[in-house]
Amino acid sequence: MTTTQFDDGRIVAPPSMAELATQALRAMILSGELPPGTRLVEAKLTERLGVSRPPLREALQVLTFEGLVVPHPRRGVIVRPLTRHDVYEIITLREELEAFAVRIGIPVRSPERLQDCRDALAAFEQAALGGDEGVFTQRKYDFHQSIVALAGHERVTEAYRALSLQMRLCMALNRSARRDGESLMQNVGRHRELLTIIEGGDAEAVLKALADHGHASFLDAIVDQLDGGTPDSERWLAERRAR
Repeated sequence: MTTTQFDDGRIVAPPSMAELATQALRAMILSGELPPGTRLVEAKLTERLGVSRPPLREALQVLTFEGLVVPHPRRGVIVRPLTRHDVYEIITLREELEAFAVRIGIPVRSPERLQDCRDALAAFEQAALGGDEGVFTQRKYDFHQSIVALAGHERVTEAYRALSLQMRLCMALNRSARRDGESLMQNVGRHRELLTIIEGGDAEAVLKALADHGHASFLDAIVDQLDGGTPDSERWLAERRAR
């Protein structure tokens, strides 16, 4: 017999095995436990997750639709790979969108938008305290999106949201580069410092903080392990490392 649970006065059916498998796999990918390019072997995953093959395959279909996994002709289903050129495009576009939003959104003109940033940071901290790195990565993205939303520019916010999946994959790789040298709460602390600078209302100071906040350890420790460099991405990497 199917059980139900009450949530805010509504009767809600419990999640199916396929939904639970989807949530677990998504968390494993976004935490960096299953890095880009990893082959997803059904037999190992059914044992790991405690589900049969039908719900696992349904979960993989959902994640394929989301773009987190892709079918590969010879390797089956794999976590979406990231190339060096992918990282170059994702990071440069992310930085341009954030910088544009900061220039027109700071000093902050809307107390409600600033409160959204504070709420996003609080949720980020709770995720760190909970220790779930998949949720942690999502909440970190949410915090950065709340910064972009300070501009009140709907199209910029939508463009940033369209990068969500790819940014979270980069954030997961970035987290794996920092894991030994930075705890989850230390990571939150860096973002709290960023919010303090935002509250100060100096757009140039925020831009400098974002530039210093970024991707040095990720670029040093992870990008060299990725394939698929191009002249543009290699020139960009060289310029970043020469700063």
